[in-house]
Amino acid sequence: MQPFTSIIYDSVYDIPPKHWEALNCVRNVYFSPEFLNAFESSNPKIKFQYILVLQDNNAVALALTQTIELGVDAILKNIKISRGLKRFIHSLFCNNRIRIMFGGNIFLSGEHGLFINEKTNKTEALRVIAKEIKALAKSTKPLHAVLVKDFLNQSLGLTHHFKNFGFSPMHVEPNMILELDTNWKTYEDYKNALKSKYRVKVNKADKTSETLTARLFSESDFATYKDELQKLYENTIANANFNAQVLDLNTYIKLRAIYHENFIVKAYFIKDELIGFLTALANNNHLDAHFIGLNYTLNKKHAIYPRILNDYVRIGIKKQVSHINFGRTASEIKSTIGAVPVDLTVYIRHKRPLINSIISVLIQRVNIKEFKQHKAFKKKKEAIRTSS
Repeated sequence: MQPFTSIIYDSVYDIPPKHWEALNCVRNVYFSPEFLNAFESSNPKIKFQYILVLQDNNAVALALTQTIELGVDAILKNIKISRGLKRFIHSLFCNNRIRIMFGGNIFLSGEHGLFINEKTNKTEALRVIAKEIKALAKSTKPLHAVLVKDFLNQSLGLTHHFKNFGFSPMHVEPNMILELDTNWKTYEDYKNALKSKYRVKVNKADKTSETLTARLFSESDFATYKDELQKLYENTIANANFNAQVLDLNTYIKLRAIYHENFIVKAYFIKDELIGFLTALANNNHLDAHFIGLNYTLNKKHAIYPRILNDYVRIGIKKQVSHINFGRTASEIKSTIGAVPVDLTVYIRHKRPLINSIISVLIQRVNIKEFKQHKAFKKKKEAIRTSS
């Protein structure tokens, strides 16, 4: 066999159809050209690039990169470090906005940025990708750092090869995952599996939020309420521990047009005022929570956010998925409805070798903010006894 080669594309639709066929990756919607184009075409301030790896002129791997500008504080917001260390990091970047290249999709939490065909030598393909990311970083000016995200623990045996190219691994906030029992056919079945104190919590959220009128949005609704949705979404971003970039919700209008009922938009009103929304994508047998938006001044009174979490569970059960990925942030409250943390690792590299060596030391002193993990479910035997 011939050695691996690679090609860099600046637009997803520049990749020839024959390569998509060879990759056989589009069954996962996150690696379909339509999905990627929705993000690329709606967010022009981001530089999108695609690394395609070939062997014998057949595509065997794909990696996404997105280059953005952001403030240093946005990166440090959810990281527990001393004030002195934070000041030092600011000085490394001259207290300015910095330009970062992300390997992966900055708008999604999880392994949505790297696809390698099952029949391929994954180690060799990853080495080509790491080499190309390093070369892209070198040719991108100005650029301060590269961050390749987000890898599950079971992937680290492969992704540790990024360290051979000067990258340092760093733990980040976990994804919060709720596994759905196959016996849960209704929301009541789910609630019955909860311990009493947590069942009281979800019931209280539903009771308090009875003042809300909820409805699933159609494509025309999403377009009609776009400005209100964008404002509510940006409210949530402002309160988040970390956000790399603000998404233009035109992205979601396009996703809704592509995936129809599998891209869910549920909106919450008080009278005629839109005060919250959720979005989710059904991907094969999974439900992934995407961005939400809410009016924080009304949140406590009307339990908007707890209701959103409850409704994600309702949607997941209705679609009979195996698990719901609630994403990062607000980990403790998500654990009260049964979600558990799944660790994620990113790899970071500064463009300048000296600073990169300092960063590798600093990362060892970084601790992600801790949270209380609640154990919301009864033991299985207890749940069966209660339901019988």
